Amino acid sequence: MSRLRIVFLGSDAIALPLLEWLAGDGALQAEVVAVFTQPDRPVGRGQKVVPNAIKAWALTRGLPVHQPEKITPEVLGQFAVFRPDLGLIMAYGHILRADFIATPRMGTLNLHTSLLPKYRGASPIQTAVASGETETGVSLMRIVRELDAGPVADVERVAIGPLDTALEVEARLAAACVPLVARTLPKLAAGTLTFAEQDHAAATFCRKLEKTDGGLHFTAPAAALAARINGLFPWPACAFEHVGQVIKVGLADVAAANPQCKLSVDIPEGGRGETCHLLDDISAQPGTVVGVDGQGLLVTAGRGILRLRRLQRAGGKMLPAAEFLRGFPMAAGTVIPSRPMAPLVLSAPFRR
Repeated sequence: MSRLRIVFLGSDAIALPLLEWLAGDGALQAEVVAVFTQPDRPVGRGQKVVPNAIKAWALTRGLPVHQPEKITPEVLGQFAVFRPDLGLIMAYGHILRADFIATPRMGTLNLHTSLLPKYRGASPIQTAVASGETETGVSLMRIVRELDAGPVADVERVAIGPLDTALEVEARLAAACVPLVARTLPKLAAGTLTFAEQDHAAATFCRKLEKTDGGLHFTAPAAALAARINGLFPWPACAFEHVGQVIKVGLADVAAANPQCKLSVDIPEGGRGETCHLLDDISAQPGTVVGVDGQGLLVTAGRGILRLRRLQRAGGKMLPAAEFLRGFPMAAGTVIPSRPMAPLVLSAPFRR
């Protein structure tokens, strides 16, 4: 059986493990014959224009690379030249025309990083973590015109732990693409791969994240705040202001209740306090610093105690809370101001 000719469409480094597999062990099944990706963009503080990770990978392999700003009839012609058996998409960033989708002999498939129909849209990884999910995954689906609504062939599930940020979950999802594609390509080639319609009534939608999404409103439950902090790290990253400084939070969880433990609100010079688990019924204004323990800074929430485990000042490094507080102590009784938290999930697509 001849190898499938794949044109890959993607713009994010999350696809690199899959591309490496396709160029290695997966080369017995398929051949990537061209790559379509986003145009080079300025990045970083210096705004230097650099190729994205997918283009850089393709160039090292000597593959043709196309970077259209829009999908036009001319771009469709460039796509058709490669005589693709399959179009494979992951984090591309363009809405595709119907004639583009239909060009490959076996159609166009997309790898979407959620367990569809949950979290259709632009930020499924961050939103799943920020919503407190304990599991997510990658769904292999057919492309249709409606947002992430195509029928699904198979999924690869990935666990989300209580101290996982979006960064760790993204790495697991990147790796999960390999077994998913490895077991579905032979079925696709043999004509035995089947697809099941999504339960559209159960669909939820996430949106493109904004820098302003990093606010924390401490009247929310501690569990919801911790999930949001972890889900929005490393970008846009949740943050708060204290004595004129913006403090980013890189990791959080909920401090466990322990009725045998007396609350200690003293944070000595250098931020060293004895280990103490706090009660859930501490009466203080949400956002009040009430202590430290061996893992982090303890702050009241609408329900429960939020533990901030990693903190960073502007221009500094992200540090474990104990190390951070040695150079930047926060006194017990300090009230951290709340900021609005816009919803990340809706039951209908977000309107721009």
